[in-house]
Amino acid sequence: MVSQISRAPTTVPPQTSAPTLSVRGLTKRFRRKIAVNDLYLDLYPGEVYGLIGPNGAGKTTLMEMMVGAEQPTLGELRINGEPFRQDQNSPQLQRCIGYLPDDYPLYDDLTVWQYLDYFARLYGMGPAQRRDCSASFRRNRLYDILELVQLNSKRRSRTTELSRGMKQRLGLARAIIHQPSLLVLDEPVSGLDPVARMEFRDIIKTLQQSGMTILISSHVLSDLADFCTTIGIMELGHLVESAPLEALYQRLSQQQIFIGTLGNRTDLERQLSLHNGVISQAPVSDSEICVEFEGDEAAAGALLRSLVSAGIPLCQFHHTREDLETIFLKHLDHKQVS
Repeated sequence: MVSQISRAPTTVPPQTSAPTLSVRGLTKRFRRKIAVNDLYLDLYPGEVYGLIGPNGAGKTTLMEMMVGAEQPTLGELRINGEPFRQDQNSPQLQRCIGYLPDDYPLYDDLTVWQYLDYFARLYGMGPAQRRDCSASFRRNRLYDILELVQLNSKRRSRTTELSRGMKQRLGLARAIIHQPSLLVLDEPVSGLDPVARMEFRDIIKTLQQSGMTILISSHVLSDLADFCTTIGIMELGHLVESAPLEALYQRLSQQQIFIGTLGNRTDLERQLSLHNGVISQAPVSDSEICVEFEGDEAAAGALLRSLVSAGIPLCQFHHTREDLETIFLKHLDHKQVS
């Protein structure tokens, strides 16, 4: 049986301001299936919340309810303190949300500039903010957005001429053209090459620095670990883990130290057995040992000093920890066993 977290706010706010998004008891049923089950969550300005979980965990359904594309069966959503319902949405509240689904289509008969201009009109932006300023070099909102997503040189190109990475960046530009306070991204880097993913990560970091609240789901966990402040793990509709990334590492990530010696490995093993932070040790080669370690960086430094003081001729001392992907896979293995 999947355990549930408490109904208190599940994230630690990065600042003292009120939450951009507040979720209370959110539940979604599709006939006999419960896609999202009694979920509680607060997201704050400047927070980048990474949502991970296996396929069918309820991530997309949760995000669709957050943006008004799906009506909750039970529960409450608040955007900037205001109640948010699909059947009662005001234009002002809709403008607070930006959404990029994983399969958002582009209009093939439009150029990049025309595409963004179309959505700018839908959001009520005036002509001064939309005018193509290439002749006068005066900046406006569309120009700034294209600069941010690195597509200004492609503004005359049709969307069909763009690479997959460029199309994703254009979709992101469309989602933030109206300067939302909450940005929801569903698998935005799916199918992108490493360079395109790096470019997308840089844009997300810039948006975070501006104070935007971002919720992003992805199966590329190394990317999430690079820029997320908080991680949530969903399983079978439940939010089973939700914590700041560093707290998650400290609690669930096993630390390892690879230690190599120019001398006798037995002497190294003997000295390691005397240290309280060494949980276990396993030989990697005739001269190297992998240590499972418990303690912070200061404790690892103390271990290093003790080995040097004992006269162990070290040639390697590499302190590392399990990454987010390993933590997630261990979590799934533990649930399957239990």
